[in-house]
Amino acid sequence: MTVSQHSTAVLRGQLLLPEGLVPGAVHVQDGRITDLVPDVQAPADRLILPGFVDTHVHGGGGGDTMDGAAGLATLARLHARCGTTTLLPTTITNPWERVLDALRAVAEVMRAPVPGGADLPGAHLEGPFISPQRLGAQPPFTLDPTSERLEEILALGVVRAVTLAPELPGAMAAAVRFARAGVRVGVGHTRADADTVSALLAVVQASGGEVAATHLFNAMGGVEGRVPGPAGALMSHPQATLEVILDGVHVHDTAFRLARAAAPERVMLITDAMRAAGLGDGQSELGGQAVTVRGAHATLPDGTLAGSVLTMDEALRRAVAAGVPLPEASRMASLTPARSVGLRDRGELRVGLRADLVTLDAALTVQDVWVAGQPVAPVLA
Repeated sequence: MTVSQHSTAVLRGQLLLPEGLVPGAVHVQDGRITDLVPDVQAPADRLILPGFVDTHVHGGGGGDTMDGAAGLATLARLHARCGTTTLLPTTITNPWERVLDALRAVAEVMRAPVPGGADLPGAHLEGPFISPQRLGAQPPFTLDPTSERLEEILALGVVRAVTLAPELPGAMAAAVRFARAGVRVGVGHTRADADTVSALLAVVQASGGEVAATHLFNAMGGVEGRVPGPAGALMSHPQATLEVILDGVHVHDTAFRLARAAAPERVMLITDAMRAAGLGDGQSELGGQAVTVRGAHATLPDGTLAGSVLTMDEALRRAVAAGVPLPEASRMASLTPARSVGLRDRGELRVGLRADLVTLDAALTVQDVWVAGQPVAPVLA
């Protein structure tokens, strides 16, 4: 790589393009990709991919979305060093004013981006509009999505994705309102049956919105022949994108293969990471609740899974280890999530897009990261 004082750079390696890995060079100027040039002499062991896009991440490096601006900066830096160049900081069900304060902090950071951190183009509102019977690790502060609450949230101008339980009073109207505001509507933390989920997906689609599964299979039950449930409705819907926490804990490899077979271009990798991500084993916290981390498991005292300690580079490696070709795994980690939340300026290597890039070695370990053309120090495994 060469970098000049005029914010230009040339990155040489194996470029991951739609047709596969191609030896070449990426030319960057002022934060954008200006050219992609063939280069047969490019290093064979240096893979250049679009930076990862994580649409569901609570924390990392000791920081959490609910901590305010300082916590957001901490998590943005940790995940950037692991190859994530764009993320949606994700709230947790808390008292209403705490949720609003967290969203206000996201707005603050959006106005003043974090040096050395991932780009934060908006937030994912996960809770409080979820089922009290499907909390998972969410604290018990659920609320119904009234029109007054929706307008209060949308007025902040930061929410790009929301999680809704379709069975809640007012959920259908809320889904339409979110869709018309350009917010991706995710189904999650729900006890709804497949027909109710399908009805919500239909009204969002009719309103021109994007639909998704919030961490598919988790906090929504499984799939049976006569009871397909939310997961069945979401996998069978032709447009719903499917968040998957591929950490070896939340989703069995067979379930992942099922989702990929049902929706080969609609699966997207997420971390659902909590503040303990990147810190190793020990005690931590999620939404005011004590969490114990041992290996890949983060649990509440009663054994409930409490988010993950996953990073997107590890999710990519796990996808490839599960048999997903690298171009498809990269799409799951970058292009599909970017498109799901309306980000058309990133997610692939293409002239004119943001220079959000990650380079990997042959073992898919992060070597270098660029966010809008600016280098970030990676965390080496």
